[in-house]
Amino acid sequence: MSGFDTIFALASGAGRAAVSLLRLSGPQSGAILARLAGGLPRPRMASLRRLRHPLEGEVLDEALVLWFPAPRSYTGEDAAELHLHGGRAVLDGVTEALLACGARPAEPGEFTRRAFLNGRMDLTAAEGIADLIEAETAVQRRQALRQAGGALADLYGGWAERLTRLLAHQEAAIEFAEDGIPTTLEDEVREAALALAAGIEAHLADGGRGERLREGLWVAIVGAPNAGKSSLLNALVGREAAIVSARAGTTRDVVEVRLDLAGVPVWLADTAGLRDTPDEIEAEGVRRARRRAEEADLVMAVFAADRAADPATLALVTPETLVVASKSDLAPPSVQEAALAVSARTGDGMKALRQRLEDLAADRAGLTAEASLTRPRHRAALMEAASWLREAQAAPLPELSAESLRAALRALGRLTGHVGVEDVLDVVFGDFCIGK
Repeated sequence: MSGFDTIFALASGAGRAAVSLLRLSGPQSGAILARLAGGLPRPRMASLRRLRHPLEGEVLDEALVLWFPAPRSYTGEDAAELHLHGGRAVLDGVTEALLACGARPAEPGEFTRRAFLNGRMDLTAAEGIADLIEAETAVQRRQALRQAGGALADLYGGWAERLTRLLAHQEAAIEFAEDGIPTTLEDEVREAALALAAGIEAHLADGGRGERLREGLWVAIVGAPNAGKSSLLNALVGREAAIVSARAGTTRDVVEVRLDLAGVPVWLADTAGLRDTPDEIEAEGVRRARRRAEEADLVMAVFAADRAADPATLALVTPETLVVASKSDLAPPSVQEAALAVSARTGDGMKALRQRLEDLAADRAGLTAEASLTRPRHRAALMEAASWLREAQAAPLPELSAESLRAALRALGRLTGHVGVEDVLDVVFGDFCIGK
């Protein structure tokens, strides 16, 4: 795509380092690199060059430079990389030289936005790159690499191709009804639309595992005051994240701690003890605890093994709840057979509890053989597409069916960026770091 100016940005981390990487992209990248480096190196071959200020001739650094002529670059434009020594003065000097050559600093996500606009990737792949940059666990990395590699683009693109054919057949049935088009074609289109809707709905019925893996699985730890919730949290994370006291009601607000469980990011939320209290601050903590239990992906109900089961906590237990009997060193667990008996003080049962959490995290947020949607916008667009496909199947007139098919195609197009994307571009690329 023409008409862009030339941009640059630091692609490595800010601050002093051994090496700093500056990226350029745009129509003047080659001319600017030639002015600074005394000529262009061979394409895609690293070359050691002295960089000079284009106006003053001062040597700024001795750096490795690379030249990527369009279209074989990340952005699809002429692009260059400058691998500089990482001192602040070096970076400032080269930045000043780039500005003097007419380049401007890039906006967040502008490199990847240009790659999208130049057809180097679709929106889902661009989002995969953003997720790869943000990935903190091995499984998050694998999901991001799968998406950046085109797994969702291939799936959604395949559906769009099928839908395009259905729309073409439906329009043919309308326009050429008197020219020998098979009378069964319209029925075939309706059946195929229904089958495609079912396929999309099956993809949607994933329990939100892709979104959970990207954002983290939330576990609400609930129980009566002094049930041992904070001690369990500290034992699971291996540090004093929450205050532990024999005094009931110590935890007032929610304490959140992130944990990596077999590659799945898990957020543990230690909540206030469940009880009726005249203390307004503690009562607010109890309300927040109940709200967290309602919103969490998993509830861990903690009962102290040395006392009777707490009715307020029992009321929150469902078949999906992870029931834990704490303080097992003080008395044998007697809550219910499904409970895990643990002691944060002695460590008994903690390995089994951690393994159980890992299994639940993998079941609800782990990778599967099929690519998973990872963002609310994916889910919204797919739900809309499936709804329009069912409208197309049930429409009383072929013209109305065709309109519904067009609407479904537009919804799928918003996923990959092929149709109606201007309203989502700023949101998608605004989450990127500057150098991407």
